[in-house]
Amino acid sequence: MSTRQASDAEDPIIESRDQLVAPMANGEKPRENWRIGTEHEKLVYRRSDHAAPSYDEPGGIRDLLVELQEFGWRPVKEGGKIIALSGPDGAISLEPAGQLELSGAAVENLHQTCEEAGRHLAQVKAVGERLGISFLGLGMWPDKTRAELPIMPKGRYEIMLRHMPRVGSLGLDMMLRTCTIQTNLDYSSEADMAQKFRVSLALQPLATALFANSPFTESKPNGYLSYRSHIWSDTDPHRTGMIPFVFEDGFGYERYVDYMLDVPMYFVFRDGKYIDAAGLSFRDFLDGKLSVLPGEKPRQADWWDHLSTAFPEVRLKSFLEMRGADGGPWNRICALPALWVGLLYDQGALDAAWDLVKHWSMEEREALRNAVPKLGLDAPIHGGRTLRDIAPEVLAIARAGLAARGALNSSGDNETGFLGPLDDIVASGTVPAQRLLDLYHGEWAGDVTRVYEESF
Repeated sequence: MSTRQASDAEDPIIESRDQLVAPMANGEKPRENWRIGTEHEKLVYRRSDHAAPSYDEPGGIRDLLVELQEFGWRPVKEGGKIIALSGPDGAISLEPAGQLELSGAAVENLHQTCEEAGRHLAQVKAVGERLGISFLGLGMWPDKTRAELPIMPKGRYEIMLRHMPRVGSLGLDMMLRTCTIQTNLDYSSEADMAQKFRVSLALQPLATALFANSPFTESKPNGYLSYRSHIWSDTDPHRTGMIPFVFEDGFGYERYVDYMLDVPMYFVFRDGKYIDAAGLSFRDFLDGKLSVLPGEKPRQADWWDHLSTAFPEVRLKSFLEMRGADGGPWNRICALPALWVGLLYDQGALDAAWDLVKHWSMEEREALRNAVPKLGLDAPIHGGRTLRDIAPEVLAIARAGLAARGALNSSGDNETGFLGPLDDIVASGTVPAQRLLDLYHGEWAGDVTRVYEESF
């Protein structure tokens, strides 16, 4: 989630609808300038007792951020406290309960993506050795209650934590207990954006199934393969889900602007502080009628902030964000962008993927999204098939797309090898959560703490 550092009085006031469309329209890039952004979160725990460290304790989250600066990261502060880092590999930030996130820099190919992820994981491991902390790649805390988790000192999180129980029963779990891997990709035009949005939204449940990795809640199986995905179904209906209008004729930037204007606000950032605007209307803000800032109209940065507060399965800002996957270990960090780059960055692959999903009805898409957290690859789709049936075909399309890109490393290898972990999952028919459950019921003898031996 983005971290604001300052409010700028020179930032232009929004006077026209064109300024609302501008972030999306200005995101258009020629193919040669398309980049890959990868975000991944991980759970941080003390080795001595597996507890989640607080921000202020010795060897805790603050100390982790401070010591990471030895690798060239620069501090970002809020209220005098370091809450994020910036550097050539992107940004390191904190989720509400101290989950550590790398929002990677925009890179040209998947080889660079994995090099970036490797550098980051080496750095946090090195610091973790000194502080007595480690990192866990899962979609959700396997054993912690909400009450056992710390809260990070970020103003926007205070607002969201107050607001979440008003709009859903699982929003606090989303904030405090979950982790994801996310891929951010570019588009060349409004039509290209629309096709990529439709394909990635339709196939997002397949990513959820392949990366399903959150089968435990408070030390017991929870009946789901991706409980993280289930959590989103009861977080806030105004800002989550499959957003059906994406598949309607004429979909484009203007329609997404209308959607975002209907998403209730969370906050406004002024003078270095977050002002609680939870549940208020951005449309009222445009009219100078926002109750917490009477007479004031939004600036461009306020709109950028607002765009970051919707959480559909795929999100549009100045790029497209694929948001369906659970957190996982290092090799699956690289596999997620490989899947989406292969499907979306080659026109032949994109057309083939659209041909696969274009006949699905909206009811079928919604049913698939609702089924996949429990059923994984067995979730049913159009024509009496399951995700298990189409997964090999989707991976074949992605592989062809990656091969067509011809992005080689110094050894002459293209990017197709990064699909390897997904090939293994599809060949075995067993998603990561099912492997964890097999261990829990077998070798672990019901002791979920054994998962900590599976750290990064």
